[in-house]
Amino acid sequence: MIELDPRIFLFAVFGLALIAAVPLERKLGRYWLSVPIVYVAAGYLLWSLPLGLPAINPARDGFDALTLEYVTEFIVIASLMAAGIAIDRPVSWINWRQIWPLLGIAMPLTIAAVAFLGWWALGLAPASAILLGAALAPTDPVLARSVQVGPPGENQRHDLRFSLTAEAGLNDGLAFPFTYLAIAAVGMTALGSWTLEWAALDLVWRIAAGVAVGWAVGRGGAWYVFEREADAPLADIDSDRPYYSTSEGLIVLGTLLLAYGAAELVGGYGFLAVFVGAVTARQRENASRYHKISHHFIDQIEQIVLVVVLFGFGAMLASGVLDALTWPAALVGLALIFVIRPLAGLCAESLSSLPLAGKLAVAFLGVRGIGSIYYMAYGQSHASFTGLSTLWATASFVILVSILVHGVVSGPIITLIERRGDHIHVGSAAEMLALSPPPRDDEEPTKDPDD
Repeated sequence: MIELDPRIFLFAVFGLALIAAVPLERKLGRYWLSVPIVYVAAGYLLWSLPLGLPAINPARDGFDALTLEYVTEFIVIASLMAAGIAIDRPVSWINWRQIWPLLGIAMPLTIAAVAFLGWWALGLAPASAILLGAALAPTDPVLARSVQVGPPGENQRHDLRFSLTAEAGLNDGLAFPFTYLAIAAVGMTALGSWTLEWAALDLVWRIAAGVAVGWAVGRGGAWYVFEREADAPLADIDSDRPYYSTSEGLIVLGTLLLAYGAAELVGGYGFLAVFVGAVTARQRENASRYHKISHHFIDQIEQIVLVVVLFGFGAMLASGVLDALTWPAALVGLALIFVIRPLAGLCAESLSSLPLAGKLAVAFLGVRGIGSIYYMAYGQSHASFTGLSTLWATASFVILVSILVHGVVSGPIITLIERRGDHIHVGSAAEMLALSPPPRDDEEPTKDPDD
């Protein structure tokens, strides 16, 4: 009798899952379902069978938390890069003004509300309650693929998708100050000089450094590609039009990792640097097909790692991460998805010129996912928080509900909004022109770095 080797078995399972990902995405789209729903369910079923697969429960095992931190860190980096490259809209305060209220109003309100409920309803220590708020406040760039802007070069105005994409790209980095606040608050009983240090270092310096490094790496990467023959286009045999070779994947991946690593080395937020770098590079040679190819490459990497993470999340559910879930914790999770985020989002969107239906969609479609797992794992690895089982149970419940609810309703909601024309801001002709993507001539050949 052949003995089942769990490691080899998982290789086969992941291989099959990768092969099935593309046709599944196409077929499930007809029924308003998402691939994450299927893969989380598959992971749960597999780990529920008596196959001897290793349990994955970060609430009980610090090594599991560290592993989750590293894996989810990489997929968030890839997702932020893909989201940044996909944004066609030029960067300016006016063009991006619809994003700032989501970051400056919706996110702090969400953090404060979740942290308060964690302390008041769940009995968590202040530091643990802050960590819960910081982990669950940011919208997720990984699982929000279905509500984000499409690949670069589509040249279509879609203010609803743009808001959700840019918010997910920026608030994943801006959640870090409050994660650090939670870490600093461990063992503290009163406000003091440590709060001033947090404000100066974690809130001001790290954000500024992340933005600066991201901008510099994005500018440098674009210069390297388009001016220094980093990836000179090859002549097409059947056409005079140039095309890029597959080596662009090495450059985009290298730039991605460089932005993240350089920002972290100088004490900045790497996630913020990755997104800013991707957006900055996207502004150069806007009509170049290089951006579309780069986006496709990084999107493939993201999907590969996503399959592993979704199976892992299903394994967490089967391994008992929800065992500590109580009715108050479940109610806090439901309140976040159905009350806190929508109300905070509406407060932010009150400053937007989107039609009411569009505002409601932006407020409700705040997907929670892999980023929350990363922040929870990061916090656990860097400080001794109390109530870890409650923290993980609550966060996992929120992610599960978000995958189910947003995975089913996001498609129909956006389709309805688009049919009504409520996905575009209402404004003057000058404002509409300013917000429109730059013109793109598809017949113009990609710029040769020799020129």
